[in-house]
Amino acid sequence: MTTLHKLKRMQQLIWVFIYGGLLTLVLGLSVERNDESLGFVIALGGGGLALLGAVLIYVRSRLKAD
Repeated sequence: MTTLHKLKRMQQLIWVFIYGGLLTLVLGLSVERNDESLGFVIALGGGGLALLGAVLIYVRSRLKAD
Protein backbone atom coordinates (compact mmCIF):
# COMPACT_ATOMS: atom_id res chain seq x y z
CA MET A 1 0.00 0.00 0.00
CA THR A 2 1.71 3.21 1.18
CA THR A 3 5.38 2.90 1.98
CA LEU A 4 7.40 5.33 4.03
CA HIS A 5 9.38 6.28 0.91
CA LYS A 6 6.20 7.23 -0.97
CA LEU A 7 4.97 9.34 1.95
CA LYS A 8 8.26 11.20 2.13
CA ARG A 9 8.15 11.86 -1.62
CA MET A 10 4.58 13.14 -1.29
CA GLN A 11 5.63 15.55 1.47
CA GLN A 12 8.38 16.94 -0.75
CA LEU A 13 5.94 17.44 -3.64
CA ILE A 14 3.46 19.19 -1.33
CA TRP A 15 5.95 21.89 -0.42
CA VAL A 16 7.15 22.27 -4.00
CA PHE A 17 3.54 22.83 -5.10
CA ILE A 18 2.83 25.31 -2.32
CA TYR A 19 5.98 27.42 -2.58
CA GLY A 20 6.18 27.17 -6.37
CA GLY A 21 2.52 28.07 -6.68
CA LEU A 22 2.80 31.08 -4.42
CA LEU A 23 5.90 32.29 -6.25
CA THR A 24 4.11 31.92 -9.58
CA LEU A 25 1.06 33.71 -8.18
CA VAL A 26 3.18 36.70 -7.19
CA LEU A 27 4.90 36.66 -10.57
CA GLY A 28 1.50 36.70 -12.26
CA LEU A 29 0.37 39.66 -10.18
CA SER A 30 3.53 41.49 -11.15
CA VAL A 31 3.11 40.72 -14.86
CA GLU A 32 -0.53 41.80 -14.68
CA ARG A 33 0.59 45.45 -14.47
CA ASN A 34 1.86 45.30 -18.06
CA ASP A 35 -0.24 42.57 -19.68
CA GLU A 36 -3.50 41.99 -17.87
CA SER A 37 -4.60 38.76 -19.56
CA LEU A 38 -1.19 37.06 -19.38
CA GLY A 39 -0.73 38.05 -15.74
CA PHE A 40 -4.17 36.72 -14.87
CA VAL A 41 -3.41 33.34 -16.46
CA ILE A 42 -0.06 33.07 -14.67
CA ALA A 43 -1.59 34.07 -11.34
CA LEU A 44 -4.46 31.61 -11.82
CA GLY A 45 -2.01 28.79 -12.52
CA GLY A 46 0.06 29.66 -9.46
CA GLY A 47 -3.01 29.81 -7.26
CA GLY A 48 -4.08 26.44 -8.58
CA LEU A 49 -0.73 24.89 -7.72
CA ALA A 50 -0.83 26.31 -4.20
CA LEU A 51 -4.37 24.99 -3.79
CA LEU A 52 -3.26 21.57 -5.03
CA GLY A 53 -0.53 21.56 -2.38
CA ALA A 54 -3.09 22.37 0.32
CA VAL A 55 -5.37 19.55 -0.85
CA LEU A 56 -2.41 17.16 -0.82
CA ILE A 57 -1.74 18.10 2.81
CA TYR A 58 -5.23 16.83 3.63
CA VAL A 59 -4.70 13.66 1.58
CA ARG A 60 -1.36 13.07 3.27
CA SER A 61 -2.94 13.44 6.71
CA ARG A 62 -5.32 10.56 5.89
CA LEU A 63 -2.59 8.15 4.76
CA LYS A 64 -0.70 5.88 7.12
CA ALA A 65 2.57 4.06 6.52
CA ASP A 66 2.41 0.27 6.42
